[in-house]
Amino acid sequence: MNIYSSRPVVLCLSGHDPSGGAGLQADIEALMVQGCHAAPVVTALTVQNTVNVSDFRVLDREWVLAQANAVLSDSTVAAVKLGMLGSLEMVDTVVELLQAHPHLPMVCDPVLRAGGGGRLGKDEVGYAMRERLLPLATIATPNLPEARILAELPDGSADECAEKLLPFCRHLLITGGHGDEHEVHNRLYSRDGGRHTFTCHRLPGSYHGSGCTLASTLAGRLAIGENLVSAVQTALNYTWRTLRDAEQLGQGQFVPRRLPLDFC
Repeated sequence: MNIYSSRPVVLCLSGHDPSGGAGLQADIEALMVQGCHAAPVVTALTVQNTVNVSDFRVLDREWVLAQANAVLSDSTVAAVKLGMLGSLEMVDTVVELLQAHPHLPMVCDPVLRAGGGGRLGKDEVGYAMRERLLPLATIATPNLPEARILAELPDGSADECAEKLLPFCRHLLITGGHGDEHEVHNRLYSRDGGRHTFTCHRLPGSYHGSGCTLASTLAGRLAIGENLVSAVQTALNYTWRTLRDAEQLGQGQFVPRRLPLDFC
């Protein structure tokens, strides 16, 4: 028996989705495939399925800090992935936690809407994330609707949103899955002026948990030491494959197949 783990530990702070399509289960599955170990810290409980979200409850800050600190005091964490926070108090809680560990690369997925459109936090939560969390992030990964909320540009283009948001974060990946073009354009912006566009074929249908899959995969790639641009490309490629092979487990959106059939 090998008692020494060589897998990097990624601390995931996000909500629980009982359908298993998004949230912490998505993080765990995606990180397993990257060769990482997910340490899931529950920030919120949700009532949702593949159709939509109907309610959520944010946990007390003491419980979230206790969960995270239990992991941080025990394991060598290689990266952090943020998902649903849900309240202004939880934004402040996570800021406090991250400021105590500034050396950790952090991927921020600003979850403000479920795939079916239901709200997972007020827009004010997005503004607080922009002002307080994005400056602590290595990279943020909003889709275009989320980027518009963060930038307070309801009809803004990806370029316009990036111009507004880059003063707050070093790197910004605005995904294009919510458009209707034949090809999806995922745009990576860096504060130093770097620009990369990653293009892929648009798949039919809509998907539950694609953003969680992408962000957690990206955190895993950074945890194993892959450079940022390459990690973004790898994460986008993997996420596309999970959507290509997605399953309709309920009556709503398709759920990404993050684990191959022969995984075990």
